[in-house]
Amino acid sequence: MYERITWYRIAPFGTYLFFMLLADLLLEFGWSADDLRWFYAVKITAVAGLLWMFRNAYSELHRPHGIGVRTWAVAIAAGVIVFIAWINLAAGWMVTGESIGFDPRNDDANIDWLLVAVRLAGAVLVVPLMEEIFWRSFLMRWITHPNFLTVKPTQVGFKAFFITAILFAVAHNLWLAGLFAGVVYNLLYMRSSTLWSPILAHAVTNALLGVWVVSTGSWDFW
Repeated sequence: MYERITWYRIAPFGTYLFFMLLADLLLEFGWSADDLRWFYAVKITAVAGLLWMFRNAYSELHRPHGIGVRTWAVAIAAGVIVFIAWINLAAGWMVTGESIGFDPRNDDANIDWLLVAVRLAGAVLVVPLMEEIFWRSFLMRWITHPNFLTVKPTQVGFKAFFITAILFAVAHNLWLAGLFAGVVYNLLYMRSSTLWSPILAHAVTNALLGVWVVSTGSWDFW
């Protein structure tokens, strides 16, 4: 039973990584970014399907209605702050690797708004749930104690806090922005004692980033 509870939190994140690696492999074998335009839709659908399938196992997401207005307001403000940091912490030394981005324009240089809608829906509705369930609810508590469900957010130690933040940074092309985001989301989870706080902040960050990317044509940030 315990192994299944752990698997339910790892599987969606692992699936997301699998599709990322598969996309990189296909590019290495000669596929172009245009060939993979709809690959994101497949990836996000698979992840959303797993989250829905395992929804009853995510006890940390149950009964969010008792959370106060202040908690929601702080989460929204944090999401805005992370967005501002994300688009500004992009100097050369703050970046690792190379991002191919996600360009929703067709051959006529017109934006495919269906692709944009799919990307935004995935980034705002699916990715925050998937990542926060893995990074904050599972990994940060698991590092504190293998029986992670018994660990309250306020009981997370410094080691678990910083390891999770650093790994979150490494998982992103903009590593310094990722580190900043990881620290902010960790703090939100620990201070609010609810996973919905970093989920909301993460969703706000991704929503603002998506609107900014489309408005400015800064596709590398996607």
